[in-house]
Amino acid sequence: MPASLKETTKHGLAAGDAQRPERTDWTIDQGWDRYTAQEHGVWKTLFERQSRLLLGRACDEFVSGMADLPIGADQIPDFRHLSDILMQRTGWQVVAVPGLVPDEVFFEHLANRRFPAGQFIRKPHQLDYLEEPDVFHDVFGHVPMLMNPAIADYIQAYGVGGLRAQQLGVLDKLARVYWYTVEFGLVKQKDGLRIYGAGIASSASESVFALDDASPNRIRFDLERVMRTNYRIDDFQETYFVIDSLDELLALARIDFAPLYERVQGQPDHEPGTVLASDQVISQGTGRYHANKRQGVTQ
Repeated sequence: MPASLKETTKHGLAAGDAQRPERTDWTIDQGWDRYTAQEHGVWKTLFERQSRLLLGRACDEFVSGMADLPIGADQIPDFRHLSDILMQRTGWQVVAVPGLVPDEVFFEHLANRRFPAGQFIRKPHQLDYLEEPDVFHDVFGHVPMLMNPAIADYIQAYGVGGLRAQQLGVLDKLARVYWYTVEFGLVKQKDGLRIYGAGIASSASESVFALDDASPNRIRFDLERVMRTNYRIDDFQETYFVIDSLDELLALARIDFAPLYERVQGQPDHEPGTVLASDQVISQGTGRYHANKRQGVTQ
């Protein structure tokens, strides 16, 4: 985009003290009444586009969660109404934050079944890419999955585990597990691979790339393998890890990570596109997309 249109506003933690809330838990009022017609319009554009793209791509649990929540195309959802339904179903609530929050604040919220969602929405010229997670990513991508008991328990356990990993100095290992599951995970259904990760579900381009493109690897999820695998924060993932069912995540929520941290600590990390001899490969990618990007070839 032209430099004159480039969004320079930062939100939450990225904005420094300028957007540090008064509350120590970084929560703010959503201010639903203050959303403009243009902001609701951006939500509508994103919602309608993504809903079409996810037909036959999103997992059954995502579709079911979306149908049971007060989420529609016409307006940005009111977090209070979302929380009313979530609380009844899985004991979760959605709390508004200005954007990114400190790790310890994030984990504390998750550990107490509070999902911190960015209150702002992207600008019309940012429909396809945004550096920071906004209300569309957080609510459209994440909240429907919180209606599922397995995901609800898993994300709470991640919050508890995050606080512990921070104390042990191994947060980077646990963060990879969250990235390759909650954000960019795929699940196997009877009718094929489906999306459950919010980073894919809320992205028009990645929801197609993750399932349809020949470039990325799709590999059976293995916990220690994932803990040693770097990820992409600036582009499509080079590898997606696949679980057999969401109940597999519930099993992860119940294990002791301490012995795993000891085993992986000091071992070399794997690059995002690496395929190991020990991997259970569902489909090995060509790697063409990222190879072309590295060579400066336009896609």
